[in-house]
Amino acid sequence: MPEARLATGIWVSAYLARLGLANIPTYVTARGDETAGAVLVKCALMDGTAALYGREWDFDTDSRPWQVIAQGPEREVDQAIARQRGFDPDLWVIEIESRDGRTLLDEAGLA
Repeated sequence: MPEARLATGIWVSAYLARLGLANIPTYVTARGDETAGAVLVKCALMDGTAALYGREWDFDTDSRPWQVIAQGPEREVDQAIARQRGFDPDLWVIEIESRDGRTLLDEAGLA
């Protein structure tokens, strides 16, 4: 049975609240479509590098896990985001500042 999907705006609000409770600085740098926009999560490691997470369909498991889709110098990750926004203006971009790379994306309830 396919997984139920929350409206993106609701998911983003819940994710931001969870990050706030964990004292992880977070910013919405691009607001997308409230209902069905895709989400990218950039984790700035505060050393000039970053990782970018997105969800892609995994046909083997019939799920949409979070995966690193770009990583390296922060400027290059920002360029990857700009390219994605060029293709998809409904895209949400959330930026996290976390020296240890903590995003909470691997925790239950954020699938």
